[in-house]
Amino acid sequence: MDATPPPDDDPGTGPPGTPPPAGRDPRSPAVRPGPRGNLEETGEVPVLLGDDPPGWSAASRSGAAAAQVPLPAAGSGPRGADADAEDADEDGAPGHEERGHEERGREERARADRGDGVDDGAGGAGEGAPTGGSEGSTEVLVVTGMSGAGRSTVADRLEDLGWYVVDNLPPQMLSALAGLAARARRGLPRVAVVLDVRGQEFFPEVQSALEELRDRGIVVRVLFLEASDEALVRRFESVRRPHPLQGEGRILDGIRAERDLVAALRGGADLLVDTSSLNVHELGARVGDVFGEAGRPRLRVTVMSFGFKYGIPVDADHVADVRFLPNPYWEPSLRAQTGRDEGVRDFVLRQEGAVEWLDRYVAALEPVVAGYRREHRGFVTVAVGCTGGKHRSVALSEQLARRLSGADVRARVVHRDLGRE
Repeated sequence: MDATPPPDDDPGTGPPGTPPPAGRDPRSPAVRPGPRGNLEETGEVPVLLGDDPPGWSAASRSGAAAAQVPLPAAGSGPRGADADAEDADEDGAPGHEERGHEERGREERARADRGDGVDDGAGGAGEGAPTGGSEGSTEVLVVTGMSGAGRSTVADRLEDLGWYVVDNLPPQMLSALAGLAARARRGLPRVAVVLDVRGQEFFPEVQSALEELRDRGIVVRVLFLEASDEALVRRFESVRRPHPLQGEGRILDGIRAERDLVAALRGGADLLVDTSSLNVHELGARVGDVFGEAGRPRLRVTVMSFGFKYGIPVDADHVADVRFLPNPYWEPSLRAQTGRDEGVRDFVLRQEGAVEWLDRYVAALEPVVAGYRREHRGFVTVAVGCTGGKHRSVALSEQLARRLSGADVRARVVHRDLGRE
């Protein structure tokens, strides 16, 4: 075979018979530097996965995490394994069996970098394929909502819980990100994407992007963060920053414009969290409780007691009114106690209609829970209200959560107005 002589200053090769430099395995192939020119010269052709845009890097103007496109491993370029084997023969290569093992290793690394063998729903991976998952095994959580409602706090907490988080990603790139996550060497089963009005003209495409993912069998959940106008104005003023949409107007003008833009997302959200009265630690704890578990997610049911005189919770999916029962407030010995105390609990449960209400309400929720499971909805909030949120609603919320908990349902209790009196 004709070989091009190496340059005089190449420390890795020399005239025939020249001993190899110190520290180099005499059996290893010679290292011949190549030109760093165009793609045809170097063979460093980016591997595009699925429908990913060429050169995509997923870097947003808010510092979104970069997703790098892998390059072929050594030995998978134009020279290939055969050329490497020829070099090895010239330099006193190891035997045929050892060389074949090295070539197989190069081929496996090249397949892994290309994403070959990943199950894409059309067939199973071959033996020895890289550990990637199908698109259906990837869960995508979209974090959205009002500016100032706590998206950054949620994103930070999700990262702490092991989620792969991308902030301010244009909606049109959701499909590419989901494809990369499914084809990752070790798989990225849980991906969180923060989408909001900072995307400006891209934001209206969110709904169509979510539908595209669902059509591909990817589990998509939407977490919407809400807060009152007063709370949002106070937060923007405290950090002395303008609202992204206020323009030349007031902060409140920007908030109202944003509410119009996100109305459709809010209506279709899997979980709506009102952060008006939450600090960063309480919001982080809520996120950890809901999204901290790995594996197959169960339906998370939040049973929330509240007082009607303080308003109905804005994030409630179902609202029950238990003011039909006698109020323990009018019992002097029970007035200072709460529904968590044994005396109040026993008083409420022995009232006519209390246990019957529990039985029938749980029975009414059973087909609802089953439907949520079929529709891959992960979260639901059931609000139980009395006058002040201290006695009846607290006692019955505790009982309702116990009855709803099961193998596929994780129920937690939140007493929104307990302690406000």
